Amino acid sequence: MKRLLKLILGITKDQNFMHMIENIEVLVSKVLSILMVIVILVAITDLGVFLFKELFTVPYGKFNTTLYKIFGLFLNILIALEILENITGYLRKHVIQVELVIVTSLIAVARKIIILDLEKVPGIDIIGLGVAILSLSISYLIIRFSNSR
Repeated sequence: MKRLLKLILGITKDQNFMHMIENIEVLVSKVLSILMVIVILVAITDLGVFLFKELFTVPYGKFNTTLYKIFGLFLNILIALEILENITGYLRKHVIQVELVIVTSLIAVARKIIILDLEKVPGIDIIGLGVAILSLSISYLIIRFSNSR
């Protein structure tokens, strides 16, 4: 009987501990969500200021060179939104959504390729980015296929 009582008390202690850990995870996720919203708002403001300055100060014909910077800023905001979606998805389901993490990674690599200056980057870096895209794409297909089952 004492053994059974110890077992029950041990389980209760473990459940209380796990409940406390879960509460901490939720609190941290909420704080991260708020901070990510602040980051997104600051990034949007930065993009607006940058666009305003570039539209009215860049001489005609030179806007194409700043277009890559603008694309980079847009993709930064998109990546931040995807990270926020990861965090809020975790808050909703208490599960990390691997498919969303892979999509976010693909966007990040795509951003890197878009803003890449091919004249200054060694070939091995370009090969590495290609391998990263291929690996992430295959991972995405595997996850997508397994989720559809």
